[in-house]
Amino acid sequence: MRHYLDFEKPIAELEGKIEELRRMSEPDGLNLADEVSKLTAAAERQLRTVYAKLTPWQKAQVARHPERPKAKDYIGALITDFTPLAGDRAFAEDPAVIGGIGRFHGHSVVVLGTEKGSDTETRVKHNFGMARPEGYRKARRLIELAGRFKLPVLSFVDTSGAFPGIEAEARGQAEAIARSIEACLDAPVPLVATIIGEGGSGGAIALAAGDRVLMLEHAIYSVISPEGCASILWRDPAQAATAAEALRLTAEDLRRLKLIDDVVPEPMGGAQRDPAATMQMVNAAVWDALTPLLGLDPAMLRAQRREKYLDMGRDALT
Repeated sequence: MRHYLDFEKPIAELEGKIEELRRMSEPDGLNLADEVSKLTAAAERQLRTVYAKLTPWQKAQVARHPERPKAKDYIGALITDFTPLAGDRAFAEDPAVIGGIGRFHGHSVVVLGTEKGSDTETRVKHNFGMARPEGYRKARRLIELAGRFKLPVLSFVDTSGAFPGIEAEARGQAEAIARSIEACLDAPVPLVATIIGEGGSGGAIALAAGDRVLMLEHAIYSVISPEGCASILWRDPAQAATAAEALRLTAEDLRRLKLIDDVVPEPMGGAQRDPAATMQMVNAAVWDALTPLLGLDPAMLRAQRREKYLDMGRDALT
């Protein structure tokens, strides 16, 4: 059964009627094709109308949709011969960050992703995509591994942020995130990051400080969640919609601000409505972003990456 967001209620009603008519026609042999066709057209129009004018807060809800494809789905669809690698070689394995080696368009690559999980069991296993220090240390280890073996790095980011627990802070959460960002910026190989859902705070930047940063059309990327921002500024999480507007967290806003490089279109109604088509579009976008980087030497990659992020700071001051 499809999960509908609050603002999708008109669509849910129409599609519910379509399913009801189809159920009625099957056992009794009724010919309701014309009615179904009319309702289907109405539902498609309604879907286009709703998704043509999504607010930033509504985009945040789409980015968090429980049926939206996760990092494991993208790795399974885009990467062949994938071999997972685990552990940070210091403390433990963190299932919130997945990674390994595989092939992308015939090229050997290192792949990283923050995995939220798709049902109750896997969400608990992956800690809802909120990594602990060992997750970021694993990411750093794999990025450094990629550098030693001259393998490009692809990352798929979907996290509300790093795990905020006391034990994570005690094990050096901030230092682990900073070191992971440092590894991204210092990598002697191409790094293409894709924000596939939520890109939350330093927990996202730790895997996304790449040569090219892509965002899906309905993904979000921000220093803090709308609810967290509202709690700090207004002491009222109910102001999340206002905060989402102010944070400029949508893909369109971030491309306009030159904080990301490209926006990957999604099927009408979001990635969750047609995961296969979404995978195809992400596949093409990542390959287009990676191809020009493959021939660059390490010094040029580092220099261009340095200027890319320094320019963001310069632009912010003007």
